[in-house]
Amino acid sequence: MSPIAVDEKGGMQRNYWFSNSRTTRKLESPEAIGQEAARRTLRRLGARRVKTQKAPVVFAAEIAKGIIGNIFSAAEGDAIYRNASFFSGQLGEMVAGENITVVDDGTMVFDEGGLKVGGFGTSPFDGEGLPTRRTVLVERGVLKNYVMNTYTARKLGMQSTGNASRGLAGNPGTGAGNFFLEPGTLTPEEIIGDVKSGLYVTEVMGFGVNLVTGDYSQGASGMWIENGEIAYPVEEITIAGNLKDMYKNIVAIGSDLVFRGASAAPTVRVEGMMVAGA
Repeated sequence: MSPIAVDEKGGMQRNYWFSNSRTTRKLESPEAIGQEAARRTLRRLGARRVKTQKAPVVFAAEIAKGIIGNIFSAAEGDAIYRNASFFSGQLGEMVAGENITVVDDGTMVFDEGGLKVGGFGTSPFDGEGLPTRRTVLVERGVLKNYVMNTYTARKLGMQSTGNASRGLAGNPGTGAGNFFLEPGTLTPEEIIGDVKSGLYVTEVMGFGVNLVTGDYSQGASGMWIENGEIAYPVEEITIAGNLKDMYKNIVAIGSDLVFRGASAAPTVRVEGMMVAGA
């Protein structure tokens, strides 16, 4: 659901909310989805720009999954053997903070009230017929594995990780199973409450990631945080940094890991990003 809200000056804002599940019993009600979509839209009314500055940035869970998803792209065998990734030659090296563990698991099964239900990316085999598996890409900050199909594994002198993905025609590519950042213990409110002055990102725009260098830059909107509380909505800003630094500067990880698709991440806080505005 994606409603539009209009303020007294004629300013318009929109936002959205949704619910996905492999079983109908876990879907949120239409009323709950509508209420959340309306709440998220109304809080954006009166959005403004902020001064250009370096500040901590809190990424809402639905945005954080994109930041963490770049780890999968950077660890793909195709990018590694072509030296087109900032993870090239980094196997066994520290590429993130010690609080970061990232997993791809094509075998995940959830117990939902006694009913065994696979995840959105669960499958018995990959696009080449090999068994899927659980692969830890990053363990406590250390890059442990690349993700590969048979072709890219041979190029690297390694074994496939069961991540082949293919459509109706063409050669297999590489795809994730259930890909996620392991959650922490903090609630999103606790993460925001520890920020004196910073940005809470609820939406990003454009594709601004260079996987060769790690450079990151995206348009963003969200809420400005002052003294641990949401102060006012912001828009027409750009957030920038380098993924190699961002992964090492994730200082807080939320407990709100929810799979609304095959990839997921909880709320995260990254220190020292550039916020470009007015």
